[in-house]
Amino acid sequence: MSKTHLGHTARKRFGQNFLHDDYVIEQIVNAINPQNGENLLEIGPGLGALTDPVCERVNALTVVELDRDLAKRLNEHPFHGDKLNIIEQDALTLDFATVKDNLPNPDKPLRVFGNLPYNISTPLMFHLFDYASSISDMHFMLQKEVVNRLAAGPGSKSYGRLSVMAQYYCAVMPVLTVPPGAFKPAPKVDSAVVRLIPHATPPVDVESVCTLERVCAQAFNQRRKTIRNSLKDCIEEQALADLGLNPGARAETLSLQDFATIANYVSQQQEAISL
Repeated sequence: MSKTHLGHTARKRFGQNFLHDDYVIEQIVNAINPQNGENLLEIGPGLGALTDPVCERVNALTVVELDRDLAKRLNEHPFHGDKLNIIEQDALTLDFATVKDNLPNPDKPLRVFGNLPYNISTPLMFHLFDYASSISDMHFMLQKEVVNRLAAGPGSKSYGRLSVMAQYYCAVMPVLTVPPGAFKPAPKVDSAVVRLIPHATPPVDVESVCTLERVCAQAFNQRRKTIRNSLKDCIEEQALADLGLNPGARAETLSLQDFATIANYVSQQQEAISL
């Protein structure tokens, strides 16, 4: 199987799979619906499969590209080079709020999109959640399994820490499924596009998001254990019962509100100890 597309060889360490199906590309760009005057930002533009059609609709686009060869190629683009603001950096280390503040329309939120490298998609999601207040929406091509996890509800096998935290920060809407043949080289899994819209107000009240993240991580780290065992380091069994929760339940059956209830109890206990 050839890993070369449009003269560039895909690099495994960057998780590169280049989208080339025109129908799929059009569907994604229509879902994004880019407009002039918006702070559009693409993560991992690669060979420009989404970059080119977006640039045909708007006058300016910021792109974040780690691969220096691809960044150089974009910078020298014969048609759209002058429309591109190219940031050569790992998106996992990028301060998206600062990027927004330095764009021509700093009062407008970012609209972020991209065909994300599957090997960094989950940590990148968590990094972007930290900047949710600077973002109006996100459209990402991800491994279908990851999109299922983002959208999953309690009781589903796909439901986990990513589901809870994604739904705390965003409304999650799967857009379309994409087969392996739409990429070169073709990945071994199906892909999907998801739309994430950060909530103006979180759907649950949480005293400390860090505590919510820690409780979720601890609960799902040993997901076959009951919460009386997986969370015993931070909350007692009786306290779970007093909160109206079944200590014999597993993490995958708890709702976002349940996790918020536990996290708020843990935060209050920590505050009481520090007084």
